[in-house]
Amino acid sequence: MKSLNEKLQVVEQHVKDGNIKVMIIGLGSVGAYLMDYLISKNDPAISLVVVGRDAAKMETKVNIVRVAGLIRKVNKTPIEIEGGVDLNDIEAIRKVIEKHQPDFIVNSSRAYPGLKYGSISWANVRAYGIWTPLSIRFTKNIMEAHEEAASDAIVINTSYSDAVIPWLKSTGKAFPDFGSGNLNHLVPRIQFAVADLLGVPDFWNVDIMFATGHFHDVCISKEGQTEGVELPLKIYYKGEEQDLPHDKIYAACKIPMPVDQTRNMMNASSNYQIITAIIDAIRTKENQKVFTPGFDGNIGGYPVLIGYKDGKLEAWIDESVFSFEEMNKADRASIALDGVEDVACGNLIYTDALIEKAKNAFGVTLPKTVAFDEIEKTAKFLIDEIILPQTSK
Repeated sequence: MKSLNEKLQVVEQHVKDGNIKVMIIGLGSVGAYLMDYLISKNDPAISLVVVGRDAAKMETKVNIVRVAGLIRKVNKTPIEIEGGVDLNDIEAIRKVIEKHQPDFIVNSSRAYPGLKYGSISWANVRAYGIWTPLSIRFTKNIMEAHEEAASDAIVINTSYSDAVIPWLKSTGKAFPDFGSGNLNHLVPRIQFAVADLLGVPDFWNVDIMFATGHFHDVCISKEGQTEGVELPLKIYYKGEEQDLPHDKIYAACKIPMPVDQTRNMMNASSNYQIITAIIDAIRTKENQKVFTPGFDGNIGGYPVLIGYKDGKLEAWIDESVFSFEEMNKADRASIALDGVEDVACGNLIYTDALIEKAKNAFGVTLPKTVAFDEIEKTAKFLIDEIILPQTSK
């Protein structure tokens, strides 16, 4: 597997040449929003390729975004459609990657489309980690195709990267470079909350250093509390550290949000932010900070800097405020509450608490350990034994 820094050198040259290609795999709501945001960037250097099974369905989404963009006079981005690509078919994915040689690949596919898994799991077991085998199902195929194509593309994964990316890394296989969403959905809530507590209107001047896993993205967003876990958080306003009670900040993060697919505006924005942060780092020579789950195959979410070190474009976890050990400890505590005890040696290990909750809530017995070669079987089990019975009620 090529390192992220090696891939960044290739993307750097393409940015300088004004030839940046983004491939979006899976054109559901996340992919469609992302397509719209990239078109709205109005950057003639960017071209898009959308990949999926149903070309006709993708064409309708492409057409509405292209027309809407042109109405706003912000459409300088060509879009190609690659239909007939089954994400169970690694060879088909490889061929489309080889054909287009993208700089970025965004995996916005879902093994079970049209359903927010959390709508089932949060109310019943208070843990999202149960769905990890579903979340990794297509990601592993895309990464295998990426390797077979010897691609230089930077890969961004959209589905439960807190555990999916570490699971792939633990097998010794290729893994996505960045995860989108999760932690990054919570950061703006904290910025808004701090601005309100300080009584200032310019929330964009609020900066934070923060790390946590997916459980706390949900728990703080829905309930305004941390389940008793102390998280690494520091607050700054115009560069000055602020001494504010963390419990009040978290309580103020509980704001109403839609529960339908419009929520995916956030995930698409996270993808957009990662892509533009890399482009902006190259063009401005200034460090860009993103919050991303699964970075470098680590469990949970971290602040990551993209910029130049000794003249070379790199990306690294920002340890200027909190050490990696401090952040990793908090992330592991968060992922454990999400039902994942560990990811090690190619195995996903569920917590005993999740296994008991799933038995009580759904009448099913989860395996303690899911080996990498059991992903398909376990994903089918989750669909047949939990999703279908719950959605047919």
